[in-house]
Amino acid sequence: MSGTLFTPSIHIERNIFDVLRRKIKKLAGLHTGKFSSVVATQSITDIKKIPPASVDYIFTDPPFGKSLQYAELNSFMEAWLSVSTKTELDCVLNYVHLKNLSFYSHLMQQAFQNYSNVLKPGRWITIEFHNSQNAVWNAIQLAVEASGLVVADVRILDKKQRSFNAVNRAGAVDQDLIISAYKPQIDFEQQFSSHAGAKKGAWTFVRQHLKQLPVIVRVNGNLEALSERQVYLLFNRMVAFHIQRGVTVPLSATQFYAGLDERFPKRDGMYFLPEQVPDYDRARLEAEGVAQLALFISDEKTAIQWLRQNLDFELGGEPQTYQDLQPKFLRQLHQAKHEVLPELSNLLEQSFLQDNQGRWYTPDPNKASDLEKIRNKSLLREFNQYSDGKKQLKQFRTEAVRAGFADAWQRKDFKTIVKIANRLPETILQEDPDLLMYYDNASLRTE
Repeated sequence: MSGTLFTPSIHIERNIFDVLRRKIKKLAGLHTGKFSSVVATQSITDIKKIPPASVDYIFTDPPFGKSLQYAELNSFMEAWLSVSTKTELDCVLNYVHLKNLSFYSHLMQQAFQNYSNVLKPGRWITIEFHNSQNAVWNAIQLAVEASGLVVADVRILDKKQRSFNAVNRAGAVDQDLIISAYKPQIDFEQQFSSHAGAKKGAWTFVRQHLKQLPVIVRVNGNLEALSERQVYLLFNRMVAFHIQRGVTVPLSATQFYAGLDERFPKRDGMYFLPEQVPDYDRARLEAEGVAQLALFISDEKTAIQWLRQNLDFELGGEPQTYQDLQPKFLRQLHQAKHEVLPELSNLLEQSFLQDNQGRWYTPDPNKASDLEKIRNKSLLREFNQYSDGKKQLKQFRTEAVRAGFADAWQRKDFKTIVKIANRLPETILQEDPDLLMYYDNASLRTE
């Protein structure tokens, strides 16, 4: 049966001639008029016969870690066909075959580098992904960014019909994620290169990135809050774009946040180009509301995002006292075991301001810069304590490690990044996209 990579519990006999007639009819339809098709069987890591910048669009459905062992599942069918898969090149996680996350990530990066090479500038790639492991998800995202492609949208694809695994295996994921990414135009890359490492280059990236993002997404009568247009992901994309090209990041987080407010109009916590605003405003008047993103608190970064969402008017929040916030904060708290998370009172004091009624609120960009300097100084002080030791770090403040890595990258101190990364638990490093990005790029510069 189509798509069946195992011996099924129920067998259905098909008339082979009926099947062949249907298949031939479908294939014949691919060669009509001036259009023709080519079917090739090869590894995406070796596509030398496809010219660079010749492909208009790519859809890819890469291997999902250890979800399916393709070579092993094919062995039954291959015994009948007298062919065999090169098991050692099968891009999966398989600890019996000593195929760990490093092996998987390396092949994924080769694959996406080739995708990027053959894709025309300004064109798009769609990646379908299905896995319940954060580390594998991060490996895919890092491979995309390392190839020079830029992620513009991530959303859920509900295929309606559940797979065999989803029906029969507890904990199996039955919905896929769809990543949409684009290859920047040549003229933009040239423009960015001429200002690389300068503030002008960073804002050039933000403008072209906002141009690529969807403006309006409707869900059940509401407009969807697009995370890619919100301040944190815009900052993350800007940082990643610089680091993957080996360039110094010219703006701190606070400078970036303030610059966004100065340069781009803001609606419902999202940033737009001026020419995109009229379309969004019209849709906003017609919609019932804006569906905000649900947010769980697992570490300091998500805690601050949650607080902003609850305290900022533009994100649907309002000023609140500590007593108002604490029970709601604890309800959303799902703290990671390794995470040293400051108390809620400390988080509020370091990143927010208090009015004369005791209510906490989001500071304006000018005052936020002073708070950010104080907080960053505290984080770097804690990071320096980690760098003095030699033992494995079992509990640590992840936000301090992120701040330390960012500071070391700015100073081109790549050895410190690698040294601290090697002391972190492997699972934590692989599951945090920010830490992994700094580590991978620093490793290339210390070899």
